[in-house]
Amino acid sequence: MTATTKHGDGKFHFAIDRGGTFTDVHCALPNGTEIVSKLLSVDPANYDDAPTEGIRRILDERDLTGKKYPRGKVVDTSSIGSIRMGTTVATNALLEREGERMGLVITKGFGDLLKIGDQTRSDIFDLTCKAPEVLYEEVVEVDERVMLSDFFDENKSEGEIAVLEQNSQSLQTSETKYSFNWPEAGVGKRITGITGEKVITLRTPDADDIRQSLQKVADKGIKSLAVVFLHSYVYPEHEKMVGDIAQSMNCFSEISLSHEVMSMVKLVPRGHTVCAAAYLTPKITEYLAGFTKGFDEGLMTNVRLDFMKSDGGLTPVNDFGGHQAILSGPAGGVVGYAKTSYRPSFDENGSLMTKPIPVIGFDMGGTSTDVSRYDGALEHVFETTTAGVSIQAPQLDIHTVAAGGGSRLFLRNGLFVVGPESSKAHPGPVCYRKNGYLSVTDANVVLGRVITEKFPNIFGPNEDEPLDLEGAKAAFQALASKNEANGRTIEELAYGFIQVANEAMCRPIRNLTQMRGFDITKHALACFGGAGPQHACAMARALGITKVYVHRYGGILSAYGLSMADAVVEDQEPAKEVYAVAKVDGIGFDEEQDPSASTREARLDQLAEKACSSLLNQGYSKDSIVVEKYVNMRYQGTDNAIMIKESRNSSAKLPYAKSFVEQYHREFGFELEGRDLLIDDFRVRAFVPGATPQPPPAVPAIGSPPPAGSTRAYFEHGWEVVNTFSFEDLKPGHEIEGPAILFQSISTIVLEIGCSAVVTADGDLDISVAPKKNDDDTNTGRGREKEKIIEDPVLLSIYGHRFMGIAEQMGRTLARTAISVNIKERLDFSCALFTSDGGLVANAPHIPVHLGAMQSAVRFQVEYWSSEGREGMKEGDVFVSNHPQLAGGSHLPDITVITPVFHESKILFFVASRGHHSDIGGISPGSMPPHSTKLEEEGASIVAFKLVTDGKFQHDGITNILVNQEFGGTRNLKDNLSDLRAQVAANNSGIRLLQSLVNENGLDNVEAYMHFIQHNAEMAVRQMLKRFASTHGARASAIDYLDDGTPIQLTIDIDPEGNACFDFEGTGPQMLGNLNAPPAVTYSAVIYSLRSLVGQDIPLNQGCLAPIEFKIPPFSLLNPSDEVGVVGGNVLTSQRVVDVVLKAFKACAASQGCMNNLTFGDDRFGYYETIAGGAGAGPTWDGRSGVHTHCTNTRITDPEILERRYPVLLRRFALRPGSGGAGHFRGGDGVIREIEPLRPLVMSILSERRSLRPYGLEGGESGQTGRNLLIKKGGMALNIGAKRSGPINVGETLVIATPGGGGYGARA
Repeated sequence: MTATTKHGDGKFHFAIDRGGTFTDVHCALPNGTEIVSKLLSVDPANYDDAPTEGIRRILDERDLTGKKYPRGKVVDTSSIGSIRMGTTVATNALLEREGERMGLVITKGFGDLLKIGDQTRSDIFDLTCKAPEVLYEEVVEVDERVMLSDFFDENKSEGEIAVLEQNSQSLQTSETKYSFNWPEAGVGKRITGITGEKVITLRTPDADDIRQSLQKVADKGIKSLAVVFLHSYVYPEHEKMVGDIAQSMNCFSEISLSHEVMSMVKLVPRGHTVCAAAYLTPKITEYLAGFTKGFDEGLMTNVRLDFMKSDGGLTPVNDFGGHQAILSGPAGGVVGYAKTSYRPSFDENGSLMTKPIPVIGFDMGGTSTDVSRYDGALEHVFETTTAGVSIQAPQLDIHTVAAGGGSRLFLRNGLFVVGPESSKAHPGPVCYRKNGYLSVTDANVVLGRVITEKFPNIFGPNEDEPLDLEGAKAAFQALASKNEANGRTIEELAYGFIQVANEAMCRPIRNLTQMRGFDITKHALACFGGAGPQHACAMARALGITKVYVHRYGGILSAYGLSMADAVVEDQEPAKEVYAVAKVDGIGFDEEQDPSASTREARLDQLAEKACSSLLNQGYSKDSIVVEKYVNMRYQGTDNAIMIKESRNSSAKLPYAKSFVEQYHREFGFELEGRDLLIDDFRVRAFVPGATPQPPPAVPAIGSPPPAGSTRAYFEHGWEVVNTFSFEDLKPGHEIEGPAILFQSISTIVLEIGCSAVVTADGDLDISVAPKKNDDDTNTGRGREKEKIIEDPVLLSIYGHRFMGIAEQMGRTLARTAISVNIKERLDFSCALFTSDGGLVANAPHIPVHLGAMQSAVRFQVEYWSSEGREGMKEGDVFVSNHPQLAGGSHLPDITVITPVFHESKILFFVASRGHHSDIGGISPGSMPPHSTKLEEEGASIVAFKLVTDGKFQHDGITNILVNQEFGGTRNLKDNLSDLRAQVAANNSGIRLLQSLVNENGLDNVEAYMHFIQHNAEMAVRQMLKRFASTHGARASAIDYLDDGTPIQLTIDIDPEGNACFDFEGTGPQMLGNLNAPPAVTYSAVIYSLRSLVGQDIPLNQGCLAPIEFKIPPFSLLNPSDEVGVVGGNVLTSQRVVDVVLKAFKACAASQGCMNNLTFGDDRFGYYETIAGGAGAGPTWDGRSGVHTHCTNTRITDPEILERRYPVLLRRFALRPGSGGAGHFRGGDGVIREIEPLRPLVMSILSERRSLRPYGLEGGESGQTGRNLLIKKGGMALNIGAKRSGPINVGETLVIATPGGGGYGARA
């Protein structure tokens, strides 16, 4: 289809999106006419580069001057005016680890930091703990160090500081320091950095040492360097020095410095980002060199060649860095739908009819699907993770799900599974004729939703064959022959997979809207991408969206968006300033104070001038440039910074404050009183606006167009004979009723039953979607005559997505609304759904030790409040508990908030959230005392309390519980109350989503599938147990010991039906200490182990434990009395229970068996972290090093945040070489973490595996034990044992060396 949109300038203007499967080309011809084309991105038999080939084909067909453009010859560029490109070159290089060989230069002591990352694993049930490889080959640790001065200098006089500066040379080393020759804290010059903060230069790099080290790297053939030093975002001089030396050596073609790539706080993401720049930029350069070879020399001199960045802006080819290119392709689509779908509507006379409504962008490609949101402005995020690499750079807020046209299809454990595996561009789906894999595209082909004869004939060895319908049918027939197909026809199978794929793609859309407080039904859905229009109507109906937009270029909208994109230059600087001071009464800000006024506008203006200068140098006029100013702000004491755009009413006092508070309230549901407003960064975005199409006027209806033909296609009721329509034949005002199929050369649109489409004045489709019909009797309640509901594997898969999606959204709500670092940053929480009897339905995979435990807590509350003499559970009530032995808790810091879900005065379900509170009282800060022996020493215990009554939060009641304790109340009541409110909010979000699910599908169906999903998990576990018994016998046993010799013994007996008895007879007695673990902890450890052993993605719920009978001796370590200490049982004994279970199943060697719980603080603050170690090796894998294993998966605080927020110096955080057990497969190494206080503190360590080594398996050797050392001033090392609490003074260092994992198999 073609359309003339502007007068031509006599040149060809190309906009090209090179995707993973297809390359899309939009071209404005010399006369202004637009044309589009599509070709395979990878077709080595016919061309080397798809964008070059796309340009050549159009020039060859459309250049009327008589020039020839033969394949294989250099393309004449004299007729080309501009080329704009979005490319997946960088993304693919990152995913496939095919970037430039590179070296990392980093501060001494942190050479392994990027390997460790935040110490979490992406899949908590993957025993291999696999992670993408780091990008660098070699590491150079530079002996340099700066520290922030605030904590060290806070109580020192100017005279004392002057002495420290004068002694910076003579006292800079401490020769007897343990392990490393560290520079002495606080001794060095004070220098004001970029942010205005003062830094102390403890040690300046030695130029000769750097040159020698870099030469060794260069001698290995490495030509790319990434440089990142601690606190270089505020003091970049040491990075600049290394960069200058490397440049002078003429050995390196790419030198990326972290403060230049992205000058933001957080060492780990900044380090990953600079690595991505060094790793990918040469790949971009290499691709560009190959691309330019296809053209004559005029390409670089006479043609404007721009590339799309991840932030949605164009940049000249010479400024296109690898770290900016991760979302280069998808960004074009966001710009495309933003400029074509978000617009008002007008009547035939040009009068305004409706204002724009927010739009959800749905870009379904061959390998994945991207969803985003637009409401008048592009939404950016500043830290994302792609392929295991954290990228810290402005990027459009695009959520990607591994479900595209190429997503592979499987039947597993009675479920229809779509992805995440992809058939990719090569070999692709079966129908591509490349011996590919059964995929979503094959399902659409088999169902007649893609008309093969209307699809381009670009397949087969000669690029001239259609899609292979018969091949796709044969692949589905092979699947239908399997027992798991349950006699379904190939059409029923294919349609089932389409339904499941649709739900998988609906899930991120719900997260993008509902999670952030937006009503999803108040949005339109703009669908694009080659496969999107085939699914959009069905998905809109499932989401409750009534309007779908399909642009005439929907199949290539990313390319079309490139043609309209803005040219953008961004600049940003870190800051540390107070923007607004909280009023004394805590309500609002003092408008008479503006602490940053003297510097704020000056710094923003400087950034704006720099950005504008760059655009002027690109040839744009000054009048065409628009400047937007931003301030990145957060409440004091929080980490959730929000980028706030300058208010139009900038003359008002504190203009950014109102916008911040409004956005914070919308995002998080509340405001924080009594906290100053801080500035973390200044940012400027300067741009030259691209073309924006004018909203089309309304057109009179002209009825239905004549169909181009008819075809058979499969819909919800089976096969239908439907009309087909060609886009070429459609005229403005045409109306089409579904079901119908519309086709064009670049896309196919499926109009579902009940949908109707109108052709707009521009030739786009405006589709109205009829709401999903529900049975009036079962809409929210029960039918008059309840019919038996038969389990359907397709619906089972869909409900599985919905249940887990609700639990995940509860978790996101909790993370957003919580205050404490533990919940918001470390993500130490879990959220779950339960049936009316308290049976677990879906537990989002947050913290493994919480997995089965919450079920016990919910059931206890049901029994407690329903018992005789108690008031029962009423609507508007919310319950709270944490008692480990009596109320199903894990340990006291883990507080569970439980909310019943009512309908017609009856409890239908429960939702619950469990979060680790940083302090709830007890004998030591952090409520994790190493030597507690009684429960009350560990903090406040709650058996049963109504946290909310009749909708009112019981502030005084819960405060009384938390504060009035025998051994001291909470030290952080304010955070406790805020986090409890956040847990209530998370539960409320779950209630809303559950009620929405019931409204959509009926209560009977929802309840039935809750039970079906539990049964599905039960059967998967039974099958795993039976497989194990058939191979290894019906009995298995294992024993392991705590460091004090207490045994944990397990015998497992499996019967022929797959039932198993887990008998812990022989486990030692409860101890006078705190390693006792209540039964709920054992249940969690077992459910985690079973889910991991199944080895496939199954629902995580009560069904996993249904085949299991537990026998746990009373008053044993795993079933203690209700008064003994248990705080260590949850974090230490749980790990050892998992080790014992996995040992019995011969699954893998022991992991570190510990969480290495460290707390430190004083009367002004408290801090808690858990520290990674080594993972155990298995039958086919080496154990991963420096990772959290099994029952925990909490993040560790970034080094720069740690030192900025707390009075400590992190001397070292590195792997512990050789600590993993040797074997055919080697165990993972532990880590070493060295922390030095900057003022006297109390530090507590609660750990295990300091005496007995993590076992190896099948001949593999054991891992090394951990050790905890206190290094006194002067260098003397004291082994403080596994459990210790005491003072640590300035000049002393705590060294924690964590255990390694066991090896597997004998060494060869």
